[in-house]
Amino acid sequence: MATQHDIALTNALTGIPGPLPPSGVIHVAFPHANRFTIVGNHLAQHDGLSLTAIGIGVHIQSLPAGAQVGIKALTARFAEGETTIAAALRELETHGYLHRTRARLANGRVITRTVFCNQPGAVLRGGVVPVVGPAVRSTAPAPTLVREHVRVPEPTAVLEPRPMAETTSVPEPVPVPEPMPVREPIPVPEPVPVPEAPHAPVRLPPRTAPTQPRRPLPHPQALTPELRQAASALLADLRRHAEELVLSEEAVEELVPGVTAWLERDATTDAIRRALTADLPKPLKHPARLLRHRLTALLPPPLPGVHDLAQPRRASVTPFQTCDGCERAFRSHDPGHCRDCRAQYWEAA
Repeated sequence: MATQHDIALTNALTGIPGPLPPSGVIHVAFPHANRFTIVGNHLAQHDGLSLTAIGIGVHIQSLPAGAQVGIKALTARFAEGETTIAAALRELETHGYLHRTRARLANGRVITRTVFCNQPGAVLRGGVVPVVGPAVRSTAPAPTLVREHVRVPEPTAVLEPRPMAETTSVPEPVPVPEPMPVREPIPVPEPVPVPEAPHAPVRLPPRTAPTQPRRPLPHPQALTPELRQAASALLADLRRHAEELVLSEEAVEELVPGVTAWLERDATTDAIRRALTADLPKPLKHPARLLRHRLTALLPPPLPGVHDLAQPRRASVTPFQTCDGCERAFRSHDPGHCRDCRAQYWEAA
């Protein structure tokens, strides 16, 4: 089969008139009889559109009128994701190929009306009647306005009676058909020019809040074999107290450092079990994620030492004394005179 295919391709290349180019693509073109779409080079070779936008534009132009061309429909049809397809549609909308407007129906429902224009430049220049419907699939010239003729019944000729005495022959009157009325051509409204977007559309920030990074699982200062054994036994025993907390061996090994951090902070096994099994959601889809969150968010602080719980020692207060000279109160450990009286005595001396 491969040899026959090569021979057929060689024969097709031989039939191409003129010399073949030394490099680059060689076109072997056969005329299409059906199922084809005419695409302009302004779209297929557009230097401002991405390859994805050009491909989606050609695909939309080949679809019949009424086909679904939304982001969900294109995502289900192609392998690209919603973000890539949405960006390509915005590119087509920026360059005038695609127009999306919101319209309200008679029943109050709001829909998105999508209009694809195969020649945005012709719409801006005006004077071209757009064809509404599926893509044009022939190379016929532009339609011209044809006046519609109305067929009117031909009038019947009425013959007058001839007198009997006359012998000469009188020619019969020939009926003359009346001119057929012609309808006036219906004026076609000129298309409203669509101005090009002066700049790229503004991308609004997402409405959802940014996702906060997940806090790391707490780890103990020293992971001893005794703490590891106690933490593994506590995690494996949780399904006896709550049927939903069935953990795999991999999940137990992942959560062991968090439980050992609780045990290192002198938390009892009963306290850890109550914190992990109380008020479980119904239904519980991911028990390991829930336990990881509780071990991280509910981690208790280390127990304070004996010196931390002792009452702080109050600073000693200097008592009041009565001055022997002016009898004013002043603070001093020894009785005597105040500062002013001592200064007067020093000056007198």
